[in-house]
Amino acid sequence: MNPESIIEAFIKQMQQATLAEWLGASFGILQVWFSRQNKSIHYIFGIIGILISVYVLFHAKLYAEILLHLYYLVMSIYGWIYWKYSSDAATPITHCEKKDWWIVSFICTAGFLLFYFGLVHLTDSDVPLWDSAVSCTAWAGMWLLAKRKIENWILLNISNLMAIPLLIHKGLFLYSGLTLFLFVMAFSGYLNWRKIIREERYATQ
Repeated sequence: MNPESIIEAFIKQMQQATLAEWLGASFGILQVWFSRQNKSIHYIFGIIGILISVYVLFHAKLYAEILLHLYYLVMSIYGWIYWKYSSDAATPITHCEKKDWWIVSFICTAGFLLFYFGLVHLTDSDVPLWDSAVSCTAWAGMWLLAKRKIENWILLNISNLMAIPLLIHKGLFLYSGLTLFLFVMAFSGYLNWRKIIREERYATQ
C-alpha cells in the first residue's frame, strides 16, 4: 500500500467514522492531555472514553480488544481512587525502583501469555504475537501511570509505536492517526513530568 492510498483511506475512514468513534477518540485525547499536566481529572475523561470505545468495539465484534479496554477501565478507576483518596495521594512523581521493574516484567510476561493464548484459541486474529505485544506493554504502562512513575510514558509509547503499524495493517486509519497523536503527547508528557520532578526536587532543597 503506497502513501497516497494510505492517506486516501485515512480520509475516507474519518468521513465514515461514527459519532461514538469521534467521542471515544476525543475523550482519549483529553485524558492524555490532562495526564500530561499531572491532573487526576484525566482519569474521568479516560473512563468515559473507555466506556464509549467498549461500545464501539462490541458492535465491531472485536471482543479481544474489549478485554484490554476493560483492563484499562479497572486501572483507571484504581488510579483515580489512588490519586484522589489514598494516603499516598500526595506522593510526588518518581522514577521506578527495582521492585517496580519486577512488577512491570510480570505484567508484561503474564499479559503477553494471556493475550497470545486467548487470541490464538478464542479468536480468529491473524496477528496474535503483534497484538499481544501491544497489549501487554500498555498494561504495564497503565499500572505505572497509576503509581505516578515517570517511566509509564516509556511503556505506553513502546505500545503506541507498535500499535500504529498494527492499526494500519487492520485498516483502522483513524485510530492509527489518533495513536500517532498519543505517541507525540506521551513523549511530551515524559518531558513535562521530568520537569515536575526537577522542580519538586529543588523545592525540597
